[in-house]
Amino acid sequence: MLAVLAQKTQSQTTDHVTKSASSGRNDVDRAEITHRLLKQAAEAEPQERRRLQDEAIVLNRGLAESVARKYAGRAEEQSDVTQVAYVGLVNAVRRFSPDKGVDFISFAMPTITGEIKRFFRDQGWTIRPPRRIQDLHRQSTAATAQLSQTLGRTPSPQEIADDLDEQVEDVEEALGCRSCYTPASIDAPTRTEDGATLADVLGDEDSNFSRSEARTALRPLCRNLPPRDQRILFLRFFRGWTQQEIAQELGVTQMQVSRLLARILGHLRARLGTTDGSGQRSTTRSRVPVQSSRQTTSRHRTAARRQHSTRA
Repeated sequence: MLAVLAQKTQSQTTDHVTKSASSGRNDVDRAEITHRLLKQAAEAEPQERRRLQDEAIVLNRGLAESVARKYAGRAEEQSDVTQVAYVGLVNAVRRFSPDKGVDFISFAMPTITGEIKRFFRDQGWTIRPPRRIQDLHRQSTAATAQLSQTLGRTPSPQEIADDLDEQVEDVEEALGCRSCYTPASIDAPTRTEDGATLADVLGDEDSNFSRSEARTALRPLCRNLPPRDQRILFLRFFRGWTQQEIAQELGVTQMQVSRLLARILGHLRARLGTTDGSGQRSTTRSRVPVQSSRQTTSRHRTAARRQHSTRA
């Protein structure tokens, strides 16, 4: 749509605008030129107003394309999304009022975004909300664009609700409908050279995350243990010593080491179940994995036998 409009108005664009667009002027220059064009358009006759607005549209095509690229990877064709963004840009130019004290980009961004979101809504929903919520979503998007121009910032849900004379809970539900848009298929190809699908590049759960979480949770608790308890844990879980080796190091029996380990680990489990890290009592059982001494003992006994066999 806008591509045709661009070709039609290219010959009508003033010299300074054409040079600005072709030389890639920065956003500040583009905003100043756009504001000047639309200010002139507001005071011009209908035919001249349309010509000036068309110049502003052509000058800001990059803005629409930039917003459209944020929605790349959806199930819909990107070219369709870009065309819808152009429609939003046209609507923004037609509705913009230079006298409100808001720059054009601040007004155009939510207008273009709202148009794209309406497009996704009309294309279908993964979870279809009630029709009233769909309609309220459309009204909320339009009200957001209008209030953004009036307030000079993004309005809050309460301000949108007041503007529409609706309950704020309904407006929040309507605004949350954006998560119900049709998702991209995991079999859809990505923009990689090898043509991998989305499923191919999705990450697997890393077991190291839970281990890292356990270390983070246990570290401050271990620092508060008596030096002897800290040494027992270090020899057992970091050096990999057997209980018998620890007993010989400390000058106690293996049974005493077993009881000491049970007491230390029980204390740590209790502490993890008592605080949530902020000093507040937790009502949920800690899921931080603490390796059982039985499993560790079995593994290290095997390692000790192998080491003894090698020495022999």
